[in-house]
Amino acid sequence: MSEKIHLDAGDIRILRILQRDASLAIADVAREAGMSQTPCWRRIKRLKESGIITQIAAHVDREAVGLGFVSYAFVKLALPSRENMEEFDRLVTRWPEVVTCERITGAVDYLIKVVAEDIKTYDAFLRNKLLNNNLVSDVQSRIVVNTVKDTPSLPLREG
Repeated sequence: MSEKIHLDAGDIRILRILQRDASLAIADVAREAGMSQTPCWRRIKRLKESGIITQIAAHVDREAVGLGFVSYAFVKLALPSRENMEEFDRLVTRWPEVVTCERITGAVDYLIKVVAEDIKTYDAFLRNKLLNNNLVSDVQSRIVVNTVKDTPSLPLREG
């Protein structure tokens, strides 16, 4: 998103609706947002073009597709230089097991969320991908035992 655009109450209503169910027809989104179809469609188009809506995707139940293991890994680089960070960023974007990667402050450099079939698959990811380079000096894993909440929806507020 190159420039910040003003979001009014109508934009926020549309975004809330689409976060809940992006498969709705424009007519249904418009009706629920309290506006006619054409202005609703124009707003959605503007939200996409401005980069506020970045993607329309299905939220898949990971356990239903055999991905029952989740771990958060704190990753420390051997040398946190600009070049090493850029190389790690490139590597992590190629690993489908990593569903979230955040560069963070503090004693470690990254926090990654890894989804796998089971602990053996996670171990293989650690050995064959994450630790199979000279970039990473330490990994501390936290295994998820129960997911209480998992939503892609942002807490949008009007005003």
